Amino acid sequence: MSKIIHQWKRISLNEDQVTLPTGQTITHTTIHHPGAAVILPILEDGRLVLVRQFRPSLNKWILELPAGTIEENELPLACAKRELKEETGYECEKFIDLGQLTPLAGFCDEIQHLFIATDVKQVCGLNCDDDEIIEIQLLTVDELENLIKTNQISDTKTIACLSKAKLCGYI
Repeated sequence: MSKIIHQWKRISLNEDQVTLPTGQTITHTTIHHPGAAVILPILEDGRLVLVRQFRPSLNKWILELPAGTIEENELPLACAKRELKEETGYECEKFIDLGQLTPLAGFCDEIQHLFIATDVKQVCGLNCDDDEIIEIQLLTVDELENLIKTNQISDTKTIACLSKAKLCGYI
């Protein structure tokens, strides 16, 4: 049984009755999220396309990889292609699936699908949602890693996607 406490777009805060492996039933508050796609866009010269975005929940600007919520009946790859174009104005034909990330497993069921986009090309301007304020930044892998090391980037999806791409030998 699930009780919706609050709903915003396709994200909801619910109280759920959950039966634990011990057999005990508890009430657990969960943020239900439709999932997201995260994209690591790589230009032909090896630089990465990042977005500097104002995040109202943090009340500050953060530098991160482009990403977005999966729409109803949308596959993660289709979401990645759409979000890459909307948030950066770039497109590409070749995407590499890096798997999934569970960013907030303690209280949120969101799954983030990680992708690399290679040889991206700018095709248009930004087409952001009404609540998005975005600027584009191009960085080398070394520059991005230094920003992570010096705590100037703390975004988990950015750190995880970059790390997975390196571990898998793509960059």
